[in-house]
Amino acid sequence: MNESLIENQPAHERTHAAEQADINEPSLQSAVNTAAVQAILQTLRQTHQFEESQIKTDSESLEHWGKDWTKHFAPAAAAIVFPKTTEQVQAIVLLANEHNVVLTPSGGRTGLSAGAVAANGEIVVSMDKMNAIGQFYPADRMVEIEAGVVTEQLQQFAESKDLYYPVDFASAGSSQIGGNIGTNAGGIKVIRYGMTRQWIMGLTVVTGKGDILQLNRGMVKNATGYDLRHLFIGSEGTLGFVTQAQIKLDRLPQDLNVMVLGMDSFNDVMNVLSAFQAKIDLTAFEFFDEVAIDKLMAHGQVQEPFESRTKFYTLLEFEAPYEPIMDKAMAIFEECMEQGWVVDGVMSQSLAQAAELWKLREYISETISVFTPYKNDVSVLISYVPEFIEEIDAIVSHNYPDFEVCWFGHIGDGNLHLNILKPENMSKDDFFRECQIVNKYVFETVQKYGGSVSAEHGVGMTKKPYLQYSRSALEIDYLREVKKVFDPNNIMNRGKIFDM
Repeated sequence: MNESLIENQPAHERTHAAEQADINEPSLQSAVNTAAVQAILQTLRQTHQFEESQIKTDSESLEHWGKDWTKHFAPAAAAIVFPKTTEQVQAIVLLANEHNVVLTPSGGRTGLSAGAVAANGEIVVSMDKMNAIGQFYPADRMVEIEAGVVTEQLQQFAESKDLYYPVDFASAGSSQIGGNIGTNAGGIKVIRYGMTRQWIMGLTVVTGKGDILQLNRGMVKNATGYDLRHLFIGSEGTLGFVTQAQIKLDRLPQDLNVMVLGMDSFNDVMNVLSAFQAKIDLTAFEFFDEVAIDKLMAHGQVQEPFESRTKFYTLLEFEAPYEPIMDKAMAIFEECMEQGWVVDGVMSQSLAQAAELWKLREYISETISVFTPYKNDVSVLISYVPEFIEEIDAIVSHNYPDFEVCWFGHIGDGNLHLNILKPENMSKDDFFRECQIVNKYVFETVQKYGGSVSAEHGVGMTKKPYLQYSRSALEIDYLREVKKVFDPNNIMNRGKIFDM
C-alpha cells in the first residue's frame, strides 16, 4: 500500500489503513525497518552501556508503553528503550538518524490526542528512568529535574521546601513533567498561575539532529536573542526530546477556601465569574453541568453539594489568609444571590471539606469514562464562552438528539471540555464514526470565534486533521520549516501535529 495515501487519509481511517498494510502487505521496507531497529538496539547494548532492563520488545511492554489514554489508535511499537542520561538519549537519536527509524516520546502517557502513540513501528523512548530531582536553588525558588519526574513528585518536593508548584490536574499522580512540557499542560489553576510554559526557566534538549542544547539556563533576565525553549514547550516531541528542566516554584497558597454554587443559566455563570474576579484573586474557577452531577451521584463516590439541583455548577477557589477577604467573598456571594444568579451554594469550612468539594470536579472524567465519551478539548476567549456553548449545544442536539452531552471545564481561562456520551446499545466504532461527522461543525464554530481546537492536550494525531481550524495554511508552513531546522530527517514523533 502506498504510504503517501495512508498519510493523506483522515486520522481514524489512516490508522486502520496502516494496520491493514501491516497485516496484508508485509513489504521489503518493513523487513528493512526491523533490521534497522535490531541494529540500533544492538549498538545501544554494546556501545552505549544500555542494560537489558533498558530495552523491552515483548508484546505486553510494546502495548503498555506504545500508547496513551486515547482509544482511537492501536499501538504498534517496534521496541521500548529507557535511557538514563541525556547522553543516552543523544545516542538513540543519532542512531535513529543513521538508520532512518522514527522515535516516539513516552512520559506518563496520560495525553488525549495520541501524541505518545507509536502506531507505525516506531522505537518508543520512555523517560521513566530519568526521574531524578536535582539541584535546588533557594534564592531563585527553582529546582532542576529530569523529564521523567512525575508531576505529583515535583509538587511534593516543592511542599517540602515550603513552596508550591501550581500546575495541577487530575492526572498529576502519573503524568510526567516532560510530557507536560511537550503539550504545555494547563489544568485547574491556570486562571491564577498560567500554563506549564510560565514555570519553565530552562531546558536541556536533544534535537532531532542529535545535538544537545541548554536553553536559557534558568535565568529570569536573558536578552540575548531568540529564546528557543519556547519552541520546545508545546512541540510534542516533534523537534527533539526534553531531558531536563529548570522549574520555577512559588510561595504556598494560604487558607484556600472553596465554594460550589448552583445556577440555572450559563449567563449566570459568567456573571458570577465577573463579580468575583472584580474583587478577589481567584486561584480556580471551574464549571460543570447537571449531566455531570447526575453521573457523579449515580457513581456514588461524592456527596450532593446541596439540596437544590440546578442546570450549571461552578467551583471557585480563593486564598483568604485575612478576615477581610473572607468577608468580601461572603458579600459577593450574597450579592449574587440577590441578583438571582445563584440558586444555592456551599462553602468549605475546613481543608478536608474543601478536598471533598474538589472531588465534584476532579472525579467527572473518571465517572463518565464508562460511557466511552467522545471528547473535545477546545478554548475560546472568555467573552465568547456563552455564545459558543449555545451554538455547540444546538449543533449536537440537531445532529444527535438521542446523545447525552456533558460539559465541564476551566471557564476562568476559556477552556471547555465537550463530552458526548455513548448510548449503551451502540457500538464504539459506530459511535465514534457518528461523532466524527459533527467534528467539522464543532471546529468551524471554534474557528468562527478565533479559538483553539486543542486547549491543553496537544494536537497529536487526533486533532491533526483539524489543525487548519486554528492555524492558517501559511502558519503551518512556517511550523514545517521550523521542524526541518531541528529535525531534518523527520524522525521525531513523525505524523504528529502535521505531516511533512
